[in-house]
Amino acid sequence: MAHSKKHQFDKEDIKLAELAKALGHPARVAILHTLARRKECSCGDLVDELPLAQATVSQHLKALKAAGLIELKCEGPCSRYRLGAKTIQHFTKGIGSFVDRLKTCCD
Repeated sequence: MAHSKKHQFDKEDIKLAELAKALGHPARVAILHTLARRKECSCGDLVDELPLAQATVSQHLKALKAAGLIELKCEGPCSRYRLGAKTIQHFTKGIGSFVDRLKTCCD
């Protein structure tokens, strides 16, 4: 069995890679765009807006929630999703720093 060498990398780089992986499908990007525009949505709202089945949307929501990119807000029988503001801020800061480092090679 192969051993993971992930622990040998910088914690910030690991987190950035995990967040990037969570964004690795256009449906997930579309979900984030929708939540940014509408602030909160139920799974059904997202199904109505995206060309995907409910089970597929649920699967993508699960991946985004696991990464912390979205949060689930339960109000009685109604569950609503919204952006995970803290993680989004962390990601934008991390990706900005990453892009800045890459730019130094191309100037």
